[in-house]
Amino acid sequence: MNRAWAVFKAHPYISNVMGYTALFASADLIQQSMLGGKPTGPKGSVGIDWGQTARVATVGFCFHANFNYHWLRGLERMLPGAGVRTVASKVVIDQLVAAPLTISAFYIGLSLLEKKGDPLEDWRQNFWTSYKAGVVYWSTMQAVNFAFIPPVARTVFLGGIALTFTIFLCHLRHHRSRKAE
Repeated sequence: MNRAWAVFKAHPYISNVMGYTALFASADLIQQSMLGGKPTGPKGSVGIDWGQTARVATVGFCFHANFNYHWLRGLERMLPGAGVRTVASKVVIDQLVAAPLTISAFYIGLSLLEKKGDPLEDWRQNFWTSYKAGVVYWSTMQAVNFAFIPPVARTVFLGGIALTFTIFLCHLRHHRSRKAE
């Protein structure tokens, strides 16, 4: 374990981005296998849509992992420390700036990768529900992140807690698109 931590600390950008991308792909796989993938097999059994998982991983890699890595570093430079006031300020700024951007990137990014006619349709349908749920979930999780996690590991920690939220986003998107069919 010490060796893995040493590699992680030596290459934080690569470790954070790769870890975050893997967690995004895992979130989609969990959503598909446990919460309802496409019926593709005999008698309507659920199969994995690997293209969907690749698209979610691509959005995670191209935007979320990179954005969060740089965002968290910048936020720490702007507001260093883990005092109560500092953590509260970081959480508020994160919810006002990063949350709308990352939720928007998720829905719009997937729509663009799916070549949908209206790339804003999923965003319009899901943004406010996602944002309201995210304010409760992320405010708590980011407070833990900013108060207790060392800056070098914050993006991967964020990816780990994003696993749960990304499952929610994938499920919400999948559930609403199924209703529309």
